[in-house]
Amino acid sequence: MYDAIVVGAGLHGCSAALHLALRGRRVLVIEKNEAGRHASGVNAGGVRRLGRHPAEIPLSVESLEIWHRIESLVGSDCGFQATGQVKIAESEAEMAAVEARAAMVRSLGFDHEEVVGREELRRLCPAAAPHCVGALVSRRDGFANPYRTTRAFRDKTAALGVTFREGVRVTGLDRTGDAWEVTTTAGRFQGATLLNCAGAWADQIAGMLGDRVPVTPVALMMMVTAPTAPFLDPVVGLMGRPLSFKQGANGTVVIGGGYRGTPDRDAETTRLDLDGLRKSARTVVEVFPQMRHVPLVRAWAGIEGFLPDQIPVIGPSRNAPAAYHAFGFSGHGFQLGPIVGRLLAELIVDGATTLPIDPFRVDRFNTVDSAA
Repeated sequence: MYDAIVVGAGLHGCSAALHLALRGRRVLVIEKNEAGRHASGVNAGGVRRLGRHPAEIPLSVESLEIWHRIESLVGSDCGFQATGQVKIAESEAEMAAVEARAAMVRSLGFDHEEVVGREELRRLCPAAAPHCVGALVSRRDGFANPYRTTRAFRDKTAALGVTFREGVRVTGLDRTGDAWEVTTTAGRFQGATLLNCAGAWADQIAGMLGDRVPVTPVALMMMVTAPTAPFLDPVVGLMGRPLSFKQGANGTVVIGGGYRGTPDRDAETTRLDLDGLRKSARTVVEVFPQMRHVPLVRAWAGIEGFLPDQIPVIGPSRNAPAAYHAFGFSGHGFQLGPIVGRLLAELIVDGATTLPIDPFRVDRFNTVDSAA
């Protein structure tokens, strides 16, 4: 019997398994596809504290410290670059919002979000259009390669003795005595503890535990360009409209920011929305005019689980013993992966966490079944 069974081999599932293994637990990870197949492997790779929901800030701040020493944890740099992140204000009204946001973050006891004016914005992003008036900056943030990161976590975890069963689906959960019996397409497995890290499909696993959570599958779209001469160091977003924009070491530019395609969760496929891609490309050209003639090479979308308040569920089931959740990261879970895994291990081994997770409780939507 395993000490813990993790359902889902995305970044959060692999991170939880890694941290449990580091604390001597025997772990099985069950994944219906392969590690990083969906959101964990195809997202924008943003490693940001910038613009976080207040409840996420303590986790994000601590997670960034792990990112800055990520190679010591997983044996790979994961492509992490601390280039900084910038959210550009395109008007004086947006600049006022920048200042209000920075003041709010300071009131919570954090100082990583900094207001800069035109001159410093031009130094950070020389190619930004003349109408841009300032920005909100988080200088130690950056980006990493999402697929490399998930694979690094998976491979390090496997090297520590964790068992992975990929291409295996969970079809049933039963509590037998002090153990969970997990029925799958490859047979039955027993574990003392169950972790639900199943991403956009996590509400299905949660439902088997009696925890009803309103997950909406979303297909966030991304584009990448042909290589172009270096012109940008930080990751760029906008205060007033969707954009995630960064240039890699090979000169390609990765563009995202929230435009959505159409997901088919049952078929595990997505369909791109060409109008949304056009709007995203138009935004890029308006903010970085030199991009006008740079060819787009391809576009894609991954399936992510969104929750109504757009912050995740992290913590214990309210209806099932020795069962825990981490899902619903709503398009911004990548940077949190290292700390969420550590917190789940703390919760399981120590019974408490070193950072506050109450805002992420599973029953906050008031749609949880009563315990039998």
